[in-house]
Amino acid sequence: MEKETEYSNEISKWLQEFMRQDSASGILLIFAAVLALALENSPLSVFYDALLDTPVEIRVGELHLAKPLLLWINDGLMAVFFMLIGLEVKREILEGELSSLDQVVLPGLGAIGGMLVPAAIYYALNQGDPVALNGWAIPAATDIAFALGVISLLGRRVPISLRVFLMALAIFDDLGAIVIIAIFYTADLSVTSLVIALVAIAVLIGLNLFRVSRVSAYVVVGVILWIAVLKSGVHATLAGVVIGFAIPLKDAKNSERSPLREVEHGLHQWVALLIVPVFAFANAGVSLSGLSLDSLLEPIPLGITAGLFLGKQVGIMLFCGLAIVLGFAKLPNGASWSGFYATTVLCGIGFTMSLFIASLAFEQGGDSTIIMGDRIGILLGSGLSAVAGYLILKLFNPAVANRERPNPGST
Repeated sequence: MEKETEYSNEISKWLQEFMRQDSASGILLIFAAVLALALENSPLSVFYDALLDTPVEIRVGELHLAKPLLLWINDGLMAVFFMLIGLEVKREILEGELSSLDQVVLPGLGAIGGMLVPAAIYYALNQGDPVALNGWAIPAATDIAFALGVISLLGRRVPISLRVFLMALAIFDDLGAIVIIAIFYTADLSVTSLVIALVAIAVLIGLNLFRVSRVSAYVVVGVILWIAVLKSGVHATLAGVVIGFAIPLKDAKNSERSPLREVEHGLHQWVALLIVPVFAFANAGVSLSGLSLDSLLEPIPLGITAGLFLGKQVGIMLFCGLAIVLGFAKLPNGASWSGFYATTVLCGIGFTMSLFIASLAFEQGGDSTIIMGDRIGILLGSGLSAVAGYLILKLFNPAVANRERPNPGST
């Protein structure tokens, strides 16, 4: 009995330690995606599909929300994910890595190049198909959790400045994705629901201006906003961003308390260790039956793969390299060019956000061929970027050699 208790305690300690590691979210993300692929390509696929198609309904009087489980995950849980993005972006702008112009230039330019070039590659390969062109934004995304998870596997071999650069670039990338979703992936609009949403936004702004620090007030109004946006035709996840921006950074009555940081800290592990892996599990399952080299070379999967793996690194290196050469920015402190290049390669891990944009671009139309193509392209492009970036950092990062090389002046 004592041995069983000791064994149980050891497992508990190991799990707690694992959850505290930076790589935990990336590992869980990979595990969830692999599990979804395995289930969808096994005799259990019928149960996997049935689970995601399970109808879930909420009715309160005349208010009726009915969606399959998959859409509750994509529209509901991912709203919390976007709320966390809103919180992180606001904090970084007010007092973090985006609070000064010097800190903004390099990752800002990198994000622009990292969105424009992948989108251009995808467009060039799909310009003859108006339906396929709906997916132009898929390779423009970066999965920060996945990319940081890969970097964390290398520990101190990677300078902290490169992690900071990657996080700052991903923040700009997320802002770009939010704008793209709001402008290009909005369905038919409901005027009544939009009016309710605008009123809810006005209330959130009022709460912020009057320095209301009770988080529950923002949550109540936020739920109303989410429902209104869900019914309006604008994607419901954008409500999460608005709620995140509305929560105040500091408590007017207690300068040592930060409502924003409290909510961000409370949500971070839930999002990283549950919401994002659940989303990956629900969206990464794709049948590989009939998959061949020819199908990988179809315009949609090829455009996504090339956009993520080649477009991201080319776009970021081009825009950032020119800025550094022309003196508008500097290479991150302590980083080598090879380490910087490897980081741009890791930005090609689009996974979570790419899958999300793909669900808006194609999957609501129900074309199984396109669905398989976009998911295969995302998995292949993200996988190549992860492996290549990891190997470059591990094998060719001069920062490691510089630390190991003895100092000529030392005795």
